[in-house]
Amino acid sequence: MKRKTRNKIILWSLAVTAVAVLVGGTIALVLTAGTWKAQIKKSQEKICNKGWECSGSKYCCNDTITDFFKVYQFENLFAKRNTPVAHAVGFWDYQAFITAAALFEPQGFCTTGGKEMQMMELCAFLGHVGAKTSCGYGVATGGPTAWGLCYNHEMSPDQTYCDKTYTQWPCVEGAEYYGRGAIPVYWNFNYGAAGDGIKVDLLHHPEYLEQNATLAFMAAMWRWMTPIKKSQPSAHEAFVGTWKPTKNDTLSKRLPGFGATMNILYGESICGRGFIDAMNVIISHYQYYLDLMGVGREHSGDNRDCAEQAPFNPSSKPDDQQQQPSGS
Repeated sequence: MKRKTRNKIILWSLAVTAVAVLVGGTIALVLTAGTWKAQIKKSQEKICNKGWECSGSKYCCNDTITDFFKVYQFENLFAKRNTPVAHAVGFWDYQAFITAAALFEPQGFCTTGGKEMQMMELCAFLGHVGAKTSCGYGVATGGPTAWGLCYNHEMSPDQTYCDKTYTQWPCVEGAEYYGRGAIPVYWNFNYGAAGDGIKVDLLHHPEYLEQNATLAFMAAMWRWMTPIKKSQPSAHEAFVGTWKPTKNDTLSKRLPGFGATMNILYGESICGRGFIDAMNVIISHYQYYLDLMGVGREHSGDNRDCAEQAPFNPSSKPDDQQQQPSGS
């Protein structure tokens, strides 16, 4: 090869290398700049501290629950819970609720959006709680919606709710996993997941949820704030509107609102079955609490029901708590 030609090849190789280095450096600079901007934006995000109830979060800059939900309102919402015919007299109280909520308010529980949205979420969450723990019936004094928090556990379980095929949270000998809590937990794998979520060994001690009201509320709030699966929204996200439905969600008529929270929590036992009583009762509690809180049922939002929604997680088992744990 002639020296002149060889030199040209060398110069061309050096030029290509230089361009590659330049382009690579430019990409690296762009990526570095993008990361830097994201970090700057995050560092500029306002963080607030409001003592024991809410600290170290942007959500704490909003009103906290105790700013708009007082003891007398809790008593008003659950007026019949301590009557002699109730089944959990003396168990549920306001302090247990607020103590549990303080763990989740920094994550946005009833601290997302403006005051109306915060109050709506409170009523939505408590609507599920009230409906699932009610011993009210059609002619009950004060009406059926006045009897929330009447129970803290399933009264006559017909099984132990042990799924021996689920090995991540295997059944513990002697433990029974019947419904307990504010939004009742069923099955060993749900007790295991909830226990991991609130850092309490519920797999070995499911009875804690009927012995300690704070833990019972904590487990319910954890379920509200945690997606069943990573690719799906939590009930909280579906309600406050931070969830953006996919095309498949839209085709399945799953849209943000109270209806989607029922779909996430109970699936096909409630949703996609028309306007059944089990669904209507939950909606009624939600709207009743909105009225009592002064928000009004006219502000209960769009997509309140799940009558025509396809379930997020179809199940072969009939119980309304037969959901797979989060992250599956």
